[in-house]
Amino acid sequence: MSEHNGCELPEDLFYDLDYVWVRPEEDGTLTIGVTDPAQTMSGRLQKARIKKVGTHLEAGRHVATLESGKWAGGVPVPFAGEVIARNEQLLEDPHLINIDPYKDAWIARIKPDDPQHALDNVKTGSEAIEALEAWIKRYGVQCMRCSE
Repeated sequence: MSEHNGCELPEDLFYDLDYVWVRPEEDGTLTIGVTDPAQTMSGRLQKARIKKVGTHLEAGRHVATLESGKWAGGVPVPFAGEVIARNEQLLEDPHLINIDPYKDAWIARIKPDDPQHALDNVKTGSEAIEALEAWIKRYGVQCMRCSE
């Protein structure tokens, strides 16, 4: 795990180099969430709306909308696919994203339309970490995660 200005950046994930992370699962689906720097910038999340299971999304469309007291925005998917699971816990307590954005606070699992090319628009490894560190620096982010 890399860390920059207090922001955790797992090296095994894929990133859109803005604020979305993607984790490939053994069954070929892809799990989507928001990064630690993004949750910090948003502030304490108060509301989450996540697309229903069975919803088909084109690349760039929002799988979820998150709201805090100072921000509201969509969570885009970097590939086309169908929502096969959503994190129902976040509908009740979106603040979980502020506590641990990479584990229990995943947003949705998507079955990509084109599994061979689903990760073409995301980066991983040192290339992703360097780009995210530059993003953190550009926006002056100092990450803090909330406890309960």
